[in-house]
Parts: sequence; C-alpha cells; structure tokens
Amino acid sequence: MSTDTPASAPAESAAERYLAVQRSDEFAGLRRALRGFVFPMTVAFFLWYALYVILSAYARGFMGTKLFGNINVALVFGLLQFVSTFVIAWLYARFADRKIDPVADRIRAEIGEVTHERGPRG
Repeated sequence: MSTDTPASAPAESAAERYLAVQRSDEFAGLRRALRGFVFPMTVAFFLWYALYVILSAYARGFMGTKLFGNINVALVFGLLQFVSTFVIAWLYARFADRKIDPVADRIRAEIGEVTHERGPRG
C-alpha cells in the first residue's frame, strides 16, 4: 500500500487554484478595469464608424464637399478611421501598462508559485 498522492490530485488542486483566483476580488477588479476601458471604447469607435457610413450614404453633399484640391470630407473621415484605430491601440497600451498588467503580473506570480512547486506539468 502506497502513501503517494494519486496523479490526478495535483491537476485537481491546480484547477481549484485557478477557480479560487477567478473568484478573487483582485481578479474581479482586473476584469472590471478591462471592461471599463474596452466596452466604452468599442461603443465609441462603433458610433464613429456608423457616423461615417451613415453620412456617406445619406449626406453625400456634405461628404463630397472639397476641402482642398481633390480632398473631400469623405476622404478625411475615412483616413481618420485609421488614425482613430491607432489612437485607441495606443491608449489601450498605456491603460494596460498602468492598470491591467501590474495586477495580472501579481496574479500570474501567485499562480506561478503554486505551479512551480509541482513542476511545469502540474
């Protein structure tokens, strides 16, 4: 008769550990912070894009207004779609560096301490 722990026990305790982290206040705060940035930014970008499409479809005179040379409002709005995409990506990177990554690193380190004790495969 052996007193060794069965092979399935470490996997179960790892699963329990991940569930405990998922239920923790720190993880809930991390998800809340992420949602607090991602959802409003997604809505803002979608509305900005919808404005561009709606104006292109229903305000052709306005969108066709020449600003200088052959550059019209529609072209500027279209190019601003790309600019806004890069601005949002830059804002997210800054936000993640300040608010998301430090908490995620703490959670990862906490989980890593448990996983490293058992080895890389659990």
